Amino acid sequence: MNHTNFEFKFLKVSILTVATVLIVGFIRIQQTVEWKAPKEADALKNPYKGGSEDIKAGKKIFANMCTICHGDKGRGDGVAGAALNPKPTNLTTKTFNDQSDGAIFWKITEGRAPMASYKATLSEENRWQLVNYLRTLKK
Repeated sequence: MNHTNFEFKFLKVSILTVATVLIVGFIRIQQTVEWKAPKEADALKNPYKGGSEDIKAGKKIFANMCTICHGDKGRGDGVAGAALNPKPTNLTTKTFNDQSDGAIFWKITEGRAPMASYKATLSEENRWQLVNYLRTLKK
């Protein structure tokens, strides 16, 4: 009985150890893989022209919700961003700006660790306004 009890405990510890290693490994791989929106996100069309009022609204949203991680200029150098892995995206780069509006909207909507999803936090209109403001940050 004592021998069987030991084997059962050993089995539980082994399973827990393997599961932990797999989970940690998966998270690390996910964080190092380039974040690409699905192809269907490119089909999402920005219903806003990016006029001054939309950009102004997007700038306010960015200041309130995004600068803490992405920094005031969108370079990924916000105070909270320093502790994140992966680091926040530099929103001024060609790589970022080569994405479609739909892809950027999708990323804001869905999020990916450590970035939160803003689907429930921001209205669809606000997310598009944010996309329009982000377009003004390019180098």
